[in-house]
Amino acid sequence: MPKRLTVAVSQSHTLSTTSATLSALTSTTEAAARQGVHLLLFPEAYLGGYPRTCNFGATVGSRSDEGREQFLHYFQNAIDLGDTPRGAGDDWVDRKLEIAKGQQYRGDGTREELEKVAKETGVFLVVGLVERAGGSLYCGVVYVCPRDGCVGKRRKVMPTGSERLVWAQGSPSTLRAVTTTIRDVKLTLAAAICWENYMPLLRYSLYSQNVNLYLAPTADARDTWLPLMRTIACESRAYVLSANQCVRRKNLPSWIRDFASNEAGSSFAGNGTPKLEHDSPAAKAAETREFKISSSDKGAIPKTPEPIPVDKAHGVVSPSPLNIGSTPSDFDGQTASPVKQRSNRRRSSNLMPIPDHHFLALPNDSAVDESEEKHDTSLEVPTDDGDELVCRGGSCIIGPTGNVLQGPLWDVEDGGLLIARDIDFEDCERGRLDLDVAGSYSRNDAFELRVAGLDLDPPP
Repeated sequence: MPKRLTVAVSQSHTLSTTSATLSALTSTTEAAARQGVHLLLFPEAYLGGYPRTCNFGATVGSRSDEGREQFLHYFQNAIDLGDTPRGAGDDWVDRKLEIAKGQQYRGDGTREELEKVAKETGVFLVVGLVERAGGSLYCGVVYVCPRDGCVGKRRKVMPTGSERLVWAQGSPSTLRAVTTTIRDVKLTLAAAICWENYMPLLRYSLYSQNVNLYLAPTADARDTWLPLMRTIACESRAYVLSANQCVRRKNLPSWIRDFASNEAGSSFAGNGTPKLEHDSPAAKAAETREFKISSSDKGAIPKTPEPIPVDKAHGVVSPSPLNIGSTPSDFDGQTASPVKQRSNRRRSSNLMPIPDHHFLALPNDSAVDESEEKHDTSLEVPTDDGDELVCRGGSCIIGPTGNVLQGPLWDVEDGGLLIARDIDFEDCERGRLDLDVAGSYSRNDAFELRVAGLDLDPPP
């Protein structure tokens, strides 16, 4: 009997408060449940927020008072799941940690809220978040089962670049996969967060646990991300889900925007260095460089993103404010540039309205080969009205032989859902005929991986 489930990723962006983001998560999950989704992935740092564009007033050898104030706001927006700084593991999962006198639970109630949403909708949730424990922040993922509540949580072991200023390193022991059964389909799932996916040994630690659902919440919107996801699916013979945020500068959380505005009027530039005199040679040189987009920056805009393929077995759910009509326009109602008109045409073709102001993208039978259409961002320059995208998304769903089932989804900012319907998890086992990198193809008599505090055997 085929082992089929419907899975989805949500391309949602963090709102200005944790309560508002939790409310949006609830609405998105309810919409997914009505579409028959059994498991839903949210992006990296969705709860608590990814500090995109922030420098927290830090330069080598110096930190500013303004930066410390911004960190305070970020710290207070992070969620408290009631775990310890070291990470209590199963004791946290099983609620064995001490509860303060007079309190009903540990933490700020976010765990309980997520468990309530999962239970009421019947959707298994995997949520990227920023967790505070003690005096530090951790980027993490929590697994929430509709029946059993939180069945696992892990923390990012290797923050990237300047993330290390504000995020502590998590324990490798949290890389333990979790198991669950949905509609008689047994899943072994685990998450690698963002650039952890570029760590071959970390990936292999998950392969060794025989995962058949590999989750990759991310903040990377570059065009190199999709090939990585396809490689991981091919290596692991697992389904791969990757969710990223798509957000315009003006829609970043207020603790980012407010401090960015303050910096604009301060004696420091946006990167924390002293401002240059306007007519100085150095200022003119910086002005010239200002409009160049580096492809090495995390989340930089890819020059030629892949189109959004949709086949007859799957659907893309996108938010309604796509300006579907005879005249392509931008989200603010203004006439779009030719580049954005092409993007809007691609996004709005064959969209069928469904409840809650969403649209389901149907197969495109047009003779036009959209794969040849390129989104040329060379014509777009940064503006100061906050309307430019600081992260374009790129969420995707990949099959166990590396085939793209959905995505990448570009430029859909509010509540976009990628849905892969009735995927057959027996395809993971079929793929092991010729490749099992942690078994028959591992040469484990010659090569061995050990991870401190982590059992690499498949979980029961």
